[in-house]
Amino acid sequence: MFKAIHQQFSCNLIFLIVLVQPYCELKAQESEKTSDSLTVKNSLLPKSIALSATYYAGAMWGLQKTWYKDREKVPFHFKNDNKAYLQVDKFGHAFGAYIESYIGYHWMLKSGYSKKEALMYGASLGLILQTPIEIMDATHEGIGFSWGDMAANALGSGLVIGQELVFNQQLITYKFSYWETSYAQQAHGYLGTTTLDRMLKDYNGHTYWLSMPVNKIINNEKIPIWLNIAAGYGANGMYGEYENIATYKGVDIPITERYRQYLVSLDIDWTKIKTASPFVKTLLKGLTFVKLPFPALEINSKGKLKGYWIYF
Repeated sequence: MFKAIHQQFSCNLIFLIVLVQPYCELKAQESEKTSDSLTVKNSLLPKSIALSATYYAGAMWGLQKTWYKDREKVPFHFKNDNKAYLQVDKFGHAFGAYIESYIGYHWMLKSGYSKKEALMYGASLGLILQTPIEIMDATHEGIGFSWGDMAANALGSGLVIGQELVFNQQLITYKFSYWETSYAQQAHGYLGTTTLDRMLKDYNGHTYWLSMPVNKIINNEKIPIWLNIAAGYGANGMYGEYENIATYKGVDIPITERYRQYLVSLDIDWTKIKTASPFVKTLLKGLTFVKLPFPALEINSKGKLKGYWIYF
């Protein structure tokens, strides 16, 4: 009934921190406020562009070496994959676009641009950066350009833009958690062989969360400002895009039932924890988009209610 803590937990956490490291570095380098916004623009924006370009290039290289390495190049084509992986991959697309838009928006604010400019250009960064991935999908066998993916990318960027327009702040944080599942271990390489490979291919281990401050829901000053409640979505039992495969490279795959998971759990808003240490502050910023282990309650599409002492 309960998930055990896996030995790969620390590796997965470190990898997620690295994903948002450019954001942390720039936050740690924030200079004193100045009235000369042009000076701020000239000093911070080039650093932002250089860091984001470096990490983006690294991420694209990583995809080429993992996700695309066994796929043949084909002419540009479309594919309707809206039902694939019980929509977990769509949540992933939205999450990637959300992070990029969130960071792009705050980078431009810190670089001295107006909120309107930051929303128009920085907050649209997610959709801009995710589009090349769709184009790469369109030229590889078995994938294809997906309008569903593009819609998910737009929703991810829209979550950043919409909250600023409606709430004038980022009230809801989109978060991710990953656990190396038993499905990957039983798939004989179909769901990846290394931790990074499995993190990209094994959607069974993905959970996506919307995290919101409890004291914004229950107006009570006694509730810590850093305490959040999170609603999550994931799916399990998947050994294939639309239906489970029976064998992989001549080896039988276990017969499993595909099902959706709807979860609720507590969470922490790391940006609300005060510290005088620059190192700790940077570390906490790196955890902005990570849903850390907490007890959780799940109701799934099989009609079962499950509890977890620790869910990640």
